[in-house]
Amino acid sequence: MKLVKLNDNEFKKYADNHEQITFHQTIQWANLKKHNGWEHDLIGLKDEKEIKAAALLLRKKIPIINKYMYYSPRGFLIDYKNKELLEEFTTKLKKYIKENKGIFVKIDPYVEYKSHDNNGNITDRLDNTQIINNLKDLGYKHMGFNLMQTTLQPRWMHVINTNRNIDDILKDMESKTRQILHKNEKSAIHTREIKKDEIKIFKDIMQKTADRREFVDRPLSYYENMWDELHNSGILKIVIAEIDFNEFKNNTKNEIDENQKELDDRTYKHDNNLLKMNEKKYNQSNKQNQDNIDRLKKQIDKIDDYIKEYGNKKVLGGILFLIYKNEVLSLFGGTEDNVMNFQSAYSCHYWGIKYAQEHNYKKYNFYGITGDFNETNPLYGLYLFKKSFGGYVVELIGEFDLIIAPFWYNTYKLTYKIYHTIKKLKH
Repeated sequence: MKLVKLNDNEFKKYADNHEQITFHQTIQWANLKKHNGWEHDLIGLKDEKEIKAAALLLRKKIPIINKYMYYSPRGFLIDYKNKELLEEFTTKLKKYIKENKGIFVKIDPYVEYKSHDNNGNITDRLDNTQIINNLKDLGYKHMGFNLMQTTLQPRWMHVINTNRNIDDILKDMESKTRQILHKNEKSAIHTREIKKDEIKIFKDIMQKTADRREFVDRPLSYYENMWDELHNSGILKIVIAEIDFNEFKNNTKNEIDENQKELDDRTYKHDNNLLKMNEKKYNQSNKQNQDNIDRLKKQIDKIDDYIKEYGNKKVLGGILFLIYKNEVLSLFGGTEDNVMNFQSAYSCHYWGIKYAQEHNYKKYNFYGITGDFNETNPLYGLYLFKKSFGGYVVELIGEFDLIIAPFWYNTYKLTYKIYHTIKKLKH
């Protein structure tokens, strides 16, 4: 077999039929990475009849030493269990990278390691330890089983299966999550896709989220580039959640009317001996209606305050989704300040879940979580939020470096570590 360069059509035809395909291994993603200085190659291992393995290789020149680092996002599209095929591909890949001044190639295969349930406990459904051993036997350096979000792409994710009806998906959610979704609906929180001229709305959401959580957000051009490269092909969708305060107010008034009607009807039937009811239960039911009325009247006062401050409508938050082949993935999102109590993230994720279910995608991927399920973990709350939608934990096999030039690789790793230490100190 020969390792050859593939054209866009050849690569796409093979990649789209591979079980490990993600948006990371598309021409659109490669074009997006050009904006960050990455070039790309499409390579395939071919026999006389067909492609047996392929990879999107991103490459970037390392300053000063005039050599390249390579990265195959989410790994090669290959059967990692077929050690003979993997060995032949690896041997020819090393020669290719060496001839093109590369010092190493990093991969982070979209291959599950061990199966887990929704609580993070290991199950007996799957164990791909042999794949890790195959890679290590062939000279790939495993970068470890990290628990936190310290890799280029998350090693730990939370996923729900969406190839079933929406009622079954809802049943798997915690009751609190279903209650919040119902409450958001009554609160007139609506989700919608934004248009290109509204990208700044999402940028503002992310900037405020970054300021609140103390991380550095990407510039507006980052989001614009993503849109230009990914939106028209259907890979990218940005969804925002908005609240309509006038509608919320009308809904609240209707609830007051419903409670008042129940209270009046019950009182009339009781006072005219038309209703036989235990006095204790009668008084409890009346009190519940009256408490609801009092609470809802206070809610109207709060809504009026919101209208004075924000007008009739207010953007609450949003999520950027990446959609390809088997899954809908929530890449990142944020929430506006001062309106976090509306919990709009639930509505945005539910939009993604429904989109996946209605358009026959197999999975909805909440993406990165921690693999440390200890309650003291600072990221444990993020896991609990995603867990509340049902589903299961996914643990991938991790990152591997295939080292071509050991001296330059070690030099690069050292300078990279120094650079990022200085960057963190400046930040």
